[in-house]
Amino acid sequence: MQKINVSSTHDEIRGTIDGVPFKGPGVVSVKRSRSDKTIMIETPSCQREVVLQSSVDPKFFINILSGGVFGSTTDFVSERMWKYQDQVVVPCK
Repeated sequence: MQKINVSSTHDEIRGTIDGVPFKGPGVVSVKRSRSDKTIMIETPSCQREVVLQSSVDPKFFINILSGGVFGSTTDFVSERMWKYQDQVVVPCK
């Protein structure tokens, strides 16, 4: 899991990530995955869709050097080698 700080230019938000509802602004836990995730955000003044793009966590490469094949294989299979941005700010007028 990865914690992502989700906020908006509007004070209060409701939304879903992978169908799981949340209220914000606040920190939301997201399961790491190779695939991108879509955040649906609703505020009293707007509705937005934001895509969290998945990328390789730089720690994965350190793990290859320190843990070798076993460490990197574990990260690959468990999808811990992927990460999303730490913060998402949704612009709403």
